[in-house]
Amino acid sequence: MVPALLAGATVVLKASPETAVDALALAEVFAEAGFPEGVVSVLPAGRETSEYLVAHPDFDKIAFTGSTAAGRTIASLAGEQLKRVSLELGGKSAAIVLEDADPAAVAEGLRFHSLGNNAESCQALTRILAPRSRYEEVVEAVKAMMESLTVGDPSDPATFIGPMVRADQQERVRSYIELGIAEGARLVTGGPQVPEGLEGGFYITPTLFADVDNSMRIAREEIFGPVLVVIPFDDENDAVRIANDSDYGLGGGVWSADRERALAVARRVRTGLMIVNGAMPGFDSPFGGFKASGVGREFGAVGLNQYIEHKTIAV
Repeated sequence: MVPALLAGATVVLKASPETAVDALALAEVFAEAGFPEGVVSVLPAGRETSEYLVAHPDFDKIAFTGSTAAGRTIASLAGEQLKRVSLELGGKSAAIVLEDADPAAVAEGLRFHSLGNNAESCQALTRILAPRSRYEEVVEAVKAMMESLTVGDPSDPATFIGPMVRADQQERVRSYIELGIAEGARLVTGGPQVPEGLEGGFYITPTLFADVDNSMRIAREEIFGPVLVVIPFDDENDAVRIANDSDYGLGGGVWSADRERALAVARRVRTGLMIVNGAMPGFDSPFGGFKASGVGREFGAVGLNQYIEHKTIAV
């Protein structure tokens, strides 16, 4: 919303009806700030309303965050009118752990980058690529980190993993865990069972798979929950090949004791964001994806430019 407003545009925020409370609270903030009526409108609504808004000729620009499938539909509808579209879609991001990295430091970095927001995050690093020479060290470090996480009431400050957003999402994540077992991956920790004592909510037991091949569905499809896979690689070239062998290209990371080595690897991965040793990008940096992860960029000057039409007058 911010770049659109900075560019002088009015905004309709079409919020999901399943997570409408925060959007309505934001609307109250804008009203209290004295925004004129009609500058910002918040509309919690379903799919039919979304399609109506996207196809309506009075809207010049559509920005969408969500699934790749929905993004394709939006792009198709907007394409009929040749209106601008930016799409921030799904991901299956890889964390490349080089041989000289500290597995404990990697695991601590993945605590947030893989599992933040219950791993319901499009750029979550859910594919961990580990060298065969240190594979079990990486697996054990990530296992210890995941088993240390508190799963429970999200209103409790001690909780790190809360419930999934919906009951059907909980079942979807559990079905992927069962699929991983059926595909022959090694279940290191977790499983499809609901955490003990939390049967009344949409909870998932944080789950880690090892001995995963990148062709497995649990390595290729976005699960959108606290399920991580560890994939072995032979050398840097193999790691880059596996990282790039994905329909997605949103996020990624490299861990190494040698910063320049990590940067060289990061430059070879086809993705919109790469972090080195757990660094956090600033909000002035452009954010968006390659391939099925989307079109366009958010944040910074690049994101602002998405809402500006340039005009030349020659005299």
